[in-house]
Amino acid sequence: MLRTYSLAEIAERFALRLAGRPGVAVNPGQAVSGVATLPSASAGEVSFFANVAYRKQLQQTCAAAVILKQSAVDDCPVPCLVADNPYLAYARITALFDAAPRPQPGIHPSAIIDTSATVSPSASIGPHCVIAADALIEEDVVLNAGCFVGEGTVVGTRSYLHARVTLYHGVTLGEDVVIHSGAVIGADGFGFAPDFGPGGGGWCKIHQLGGVRVGNRVEIGANSCIDRGALDDTVIGDGVIIDNLVQIAHNVKIGDNTAIAACTGIAGSTEIGSHCTIAGAVGIVGHLKIADRVHITAKSLVTGSIAEAGSYSSGTALSPTAAWRRNAVRFSQLDGLFQRVRALEGNRPES
Repeated sequence: MLRTYSLAEIAERFALRLAGRPGVAVNPGQAVSGVATLPSASAGEVSFFANVAYRKQLQQTCAAAVILKQSAVDDCPVPCLVADNPYLAYARITALFDAAPRPQPGIHPSAIIDTSATVSPSASIGPHCVIAADALIEEDVVLNAGCFVGEGTVVGTRSYLHARVTLYHGVTLGEDVVIHSGAVIGADGFGFAPDFGPGGGGWCKIHQLGGVRVGNRVEIGANSCIDRGALDDTVIGDGVIIDNLVQIAHNVKIGDNTAIAACTGIAGSTEIGSHCTIAGAVGIVGHLKIADRVHITAKSLVTGSIAEAGSYSSGTALSPTAAWRRNAVRFSQLDGLFQRVRALEGNRPES
């Protein structure tokens, strides 16, 4: 069913000011049925302007209204929803038009639920879900088709698991957790002891005896993996957001409100602070400590602890292949050049 709201309703609900530059007619009753980009928005959709690089698109938009700062009102040819933080206001407004289906409470006949498990009557358990012994499914939880909840695992109130999420035994999810399809929480950490001496058996598995604790309001992307702890639990703090295809190893601890982008890998026993941002394809080696409010740029390799807030980078930027090859050779020559310079400086006569 198409949902519509008037501009006045949107402004009141999100504490925005409905306005317009001189000559622009503002109709508080204008119906809005969606959100769109500046160039594609129609007269029944709102858009947002939060980056000056899109000023030309703002000046040409046909949206019903644009969410923007007061300083941009004069550039807007349509009504404005004035906000201190337009991007945040846009994010909140998108919830009005989310058409994702919300399953009704109840248990699908094909679900398999152990008799010792506890499932709230308000929960929705989809087709072919499996809930093991002593698991707890709290109020208003949704498990979509094919989810597995292991023995003793707790899924907190209002948490939403998309299809085919796997929670091993001994996992605890807080409230309002969202996990996307294919994610695996609580698999064994990569722990093995070498046994290659005479009569040895190769790699000897270290059984992972800890669990995983996920805080409140956490979102975990598709096909991401969070391993259980070897002895203590792996811990994900409140408000953490994790993109697709992220690997978090055993005993990692991640502080509140940290964001981790796709294809990042975090090795075992590393502790990451709160309010950090880790960009795509970052590699973080094990047993490090990273302070609060650290930003790590894309494809960086973190090999040492970071004690102070700030932005950190490694790696090289893209360049034409011929130039990159020359620079790669020069990089391998740096130590020799350094030694030569030091020798020359050591032989330089004093002035």
